[in-house]
Amino acid sequence: MNAAAVDEKLREKIASWIGEHAEEMARLTAELVAIPTENPPGQSYRTCAGALQRILQDAGLASERMETAGEAACLLGGYGHGKRAVYFHGHYDVVPAQTQEQFAPRRERDFLFGRGSCDMKGGLVAMLYATRALKECSVVLHGRVALAMVPDEETGGAHGSAWLAKKGLLGRDGIGMLTAEPTSGVVWNANRGALTLRIEVSGKSAHVGLQHRGENAFERMHEVVARLLELKREVEERKTAHQVGSTDENDALNDAPKKGPRNSILLLGGESGGGTNFNVVPEKCWFTVDRRINPEEDLETEKARLVGVLEKCRRDGIPLTWEILQEAPSANCAVEQPLAQTLTRSIAAVTGETARFEMCPGLLEIRFYAARGIPAYAYGPGLLSVAHGPNEYVDLRKMQECALIYALTAAQILQGH
Repeated sequence: MNAAAVDEKLREKIASWIGEHAEEMARLTAELVAIPTENPPGQSYRTCAGALQRILQDAGLASERMETAGEAACLLGGYGHGKRAVYFHGHYDVVPAQTQEQFAPRRERDFLFGRGSCDMKGGLVAMLYATRALKECSVVLHGRVALAMVPDEETGGAHGSAWLAKKGLLGRDGIGMLTAEPTSGVVWNANRGALTLRIEVSGKSAHVGLQHRGENAFERMHEVVARLLELKREVEERKTAHQVGSTDENDALNDAPKKGPRNSILLLGGESGGGTNFNVVPEKCWFTVDRRINPEEDLETEKARLVGVLEKCRRDGIPLTWEILQEAPSANCAVEQPLAQTLTRSIAAVTGETARFEMCPGLLEIRFYAARGIPAYAYGPGLLSVAHGPNEYVDLRKMQECALIYALTAAQILQGH
């Protein structure tokens, strides 16, 4: 038999197994959604990690649980043996719910509603069942499928992926990684970097009637913002070469007054505050700066430019301090990599569609793997447009579809020598 015939037999076998376990996948997703792993503050991690460990053990998959900090725990597991590993990576924390009713999962036909169903507990289940399918269909692998399930993705990964990376445990023997983020049917092969600062400007308090004795932190803050606006105008003229959502439509409007999704980003004042009362000269005022860095830009260079503006303000007599809240590099994994090409073939075989590669508009945990030279890609069953929203849901049929795509991709990569 030729390779194409082998692939078709494998597809049919795994698709049949996943179809037989479709209701089980739906029930498990609902069980995980009901665990309120909100981050911040990072609660119910221990409960969710315990449920995931039980699932691994019940399926006869390898399982290793590592406590990181507080309730946080990372789980590593998988199927197969050998040095070469394809990673299925996912996070079990979710953003805070709009109402606690979101943790009472609700099913309507082929759709499961609830916080985290889309981002990304539905994706986690798809990866778990892709791994189970390979095991229970007795697929021979020259290597292993490695599962990594982590907390803290929504707040930067300090007690999840970053902890694993620091310990030298992230991506051990990895030849590639897939993560089940809600990509709305496209493949994310790149992400922007992030640099977030909280800047506080100081003054001196005084009653409004004696304002000449005070020093107005609000007015000083405006001078700092004015200088940062000059940097913002320069930064946001730059564009990435990567596709980003509806980029082509927006970029076609060359005379459009607003920047399109390809432009680099510097957001001022996402959060701000200060002062104590309307009739008191404000002693402290603060605001945030969120710099999102395209893959073509260098994080350290852009950090130096941003911090340089603040240092110049301080030298000019404006008393201010800053705190870095978030700092993460961009990532870019080539579409020519074997894993990307194999994923493309699997998507075509299952959906009949040609894979589209785009840059994620936010941060992605592919960056942790890319930093170690491991090609990493995001492709998941959810829609980005409903993730984090009040009516978050996942299409259960897409979960089954993705499970098949993941299994086929790993099998094809690991059946080669």
